[in-house]
Amino acid sequence: MQLTDTFKRVKQASKRLSLLTDEQRNEILLAVSQAIMQQQQRILDANAQDLAKMEKTNPLYDRLQLTESRLEGIAADMRNVASLPSPLGHVTKAKTLPNGLRLCRVSVPFGVIGMIYEARPNVTFDVFSLCFKSGNACVLKGGKDADCSNREEVALIHEVLEQHGISKDVVALLPATHEATGEMLNAVGYIDLCIPRGGRKLIDFVRDTARVPVIETGAGVVHTYFDKEGDLEMGRNIICNAKTRRVSVCNALDTLLVHKDREADIPQLLAPMQGKVTFYYNDESLYDTEFMDYKMNVVTVASLEEALAHIDQHGSGHSESIITMNEQTARIFQSHVDAACVYWNAPTSFTDGAQFGLGAEIGISTQKLGPRGPMALEEITTYKWLIEGEGQVRA
Repeated sequence: MQLTDTFKRVKQASKRLSLLTDEQRNEILLAVSQAIMQQQQRILDANAQDLAKMEKTNPLYDRLQLTESRLEGIAADMRNVASLPSPLGHVTKAKTLPNGLRLCRVSVPFGVIGMIYEARPNVTFDVFSLCFKSGNACVLKGGKDADCSNREEVALIHEVLEQHGISKDVVALLPATHEATGEMLNAVGYIDLCIPRGGRKLIDFVRDTARVPVIETGAGVVHTYFDKEGDLEMGRNIICNAKTRRVSVCNALDTLLVHKDREADIPQLLAPMQGKVTFYYNDESLYDTEFMDYKMNVVTVASLEEALAHIDQHGSGHSESIITMNEQTARIFQSHVDAACVYWNAPTSFTDGAQFGLGAEIGISTQKLGPRGPMALEEITTYKWLIEGEGQVRA
C-alpha cells in the first residue's frame, strides 16, 4: 500500500487527539471558522479553478460551487458545532453486579474516520469539524472535480492546527485517484469507519469493495405524496421547495405522487415551477431515477395503498413526505414508509443535520444498522465498558 505511512500517521495522531479537552477542541474550531472568513478569497480562487473545468449545465456544478454566502454558512456551522456539548464521556448505562463489580458504558471516539465524497467541497469543512469535536481523526478522499478546493481547505486547516501546536495529521487528504480509494477501503487496522457520500454508483462500489466497516449515506430517490385531502396552497409551496431549493442535493424531490381524485389540481401544484423544471408524467423508466437536476416525475395513484406500494418499490430509504389534512392517513403513511426521515406536511428539504439542530452533518445514513438519518456528533462515537472491582474473581 502506497499510502500506509499516511494512514499510520493519522492513526497515531488520533491517539493524541483523544487527550485534548473539549475547550481546546472548541478553540481550534473557532479559529478555523475565523480563518475561513478571513481567507475566503483563497478558497474561492481555488474553487474557481475547479468550476472552470466543469460545464455549468452539469447537475454537480451547484454542489461544487462555493460562494461568499456559502462560506459564511460553513463558518457558522463550524461555530455551531463548537457550541454544542461534547459527545464524549457520556455514561449511557451503569450498574453494579451482585458480586460488587461496577460497570459503566461510556461514549468514546471511533478513532479514524475515512470519508469518500465527490464534488462537494463543503464536506471537507463539515467532516473536519464533526470529527475534531468528537475526538476522531479523519482521512478525506475527495473527487477530482473538487480537488483544488479541497486541497486549499485542508491547507488552511493544517495552518490553524500547527498554530495551536496540534499535529496536522489529525486530518489527511488523499490524492483524488481511484487507487487512493482502493487503498482507503483496504486500510484494515488504520481506518475504523468509512463513510461514502455521493451517488448510488459510488456507494455501491464502496459497500461491495471495502474491507473496513462502512456506513452508507447519501443516495436519495425521494417522493412526496399529495393525498386526496391535501391542501392545495400548502402543497404548492412544499413541492416547490422540496424540488427547487437545491436540485443537486440528496433530499431534493424526484417523484411527485398525486391521488387520482386531485389529478385536475396538478397544473396548479406545478405552477410555481413552470419554466424552470421539466416534468415527466407516469414515466415508468424514471421511477428509480435520482435526478439531481431541474427534472421531476409526476405519477398519479389510485389510493394511499398504491402510493405506499410505489415508495416501497422505488424509494431508497432516505426521505419521503405526505401532504394531507387527514391525520389518520398521515399516521398510516408515517408508520408504513420505511425511510430514515418521513414527513407530514413539510418538505424533504429539511433532511439536514444543521436543520435538525445537530450542527453540521457528516452524511445522511440510509441503512438500518447503526446510525440512521442525519449523522452528526453522537452518531460518530462508539462506546466502551469500564469495569471497576475490589479483587473479585470469576468462579
